[in-house]
Amino acid sequence: MTTRDALHRLIDALPDAALPEAERVLVHLTAPSVVDPVLQAFLDAPVDDEPLSAADVAAIEEGRADLAHAQRLSLELYEARRSRTG
Repeated sequence: MTTRDALHRLIDALPDAALPEAERVLVHLTAPSVVDPVLQAFLDAPVDDEPLSAADVAAIEEGRADLAHAQRLSLELYEARRSRTG
């Protein structure tokens, strides 16, 4: 049995859930010309599928409302407010 045959057997034996990870690894082996490994790590990272908490949703809504009313803070004012509350 050749190495290629052994790899085919291993891939065929993988559970479906492991296939995306195996694909990511094999793609890197077939395309070694990746220029920026940090960028590639970001591109390969799984999608963040955690549900938003109530606090997350409230912060997003607050930010959208501020944008809708053109309410913006300078970095200095934001940091000053944050230091008083944090």
